[in-house]
Amino acid sequence: MAELPFVTGAVALREAAPVRQIGLRLRPPFPAYVAGLPLPLTANRAAAMGPVRVLWLGPDEWLILAEGSSRDLTARLERAVAGRSFALHDLSSGRTVLELGGRGARALLAAGCGIDLHPRAFAPGDCAQTLLARVPVILDQLDDTPRYRILLRRSYAGWLIDWLIDAAGGLAEG
Repeated sequence: MAELPFVTGAVALREAAPVRQIGLRLRPPFPAYVAGLPLPLTANRAAAMGPVRVLWLGPDEWLILAEGSSRDLTARLERAVAGRSFALHDLSSGRTVLELGGRGARALLAAGCGIDLHPRAFAPGDCAQTLLARVPVILDQLDDTPRYRILLRRSYAGWLIDWLIDAAGGLAEG
């Protein structure tokens, strides 16, 4: 596996600082907030509250990403959904989080991804489950730079990092 961070004139790729990843499944009706966190109710959208970002993954499924100290977050979430049909799981140990940014980031992702990443179709606050170079990932656009988070199973990380670095070299040549 190639060393990170990887930086060229067009892209920067690094492993993100560890984030707590909590999967939430909840039966309707859906509240706008759970444990003080905004719950995006629109498909493929993300919402943030301080160091916590909530990604819509499906009609009744969200991924909660918490930076920094979040030890009591699971307990807060459990209290907030008590009495409802729900599932709550800490998924942190199963996924790696990469950050990709720079003026060539969109083109690099588009080289291996079938979704429309044009700024009119995929902008900050958008997220999607998709395939990137045949690897199942969750893409989360953080800002207009553009800067993305790529969440993927740890077992695929080395291969995808090598692919991204190789493809970035191809962009520089092209």
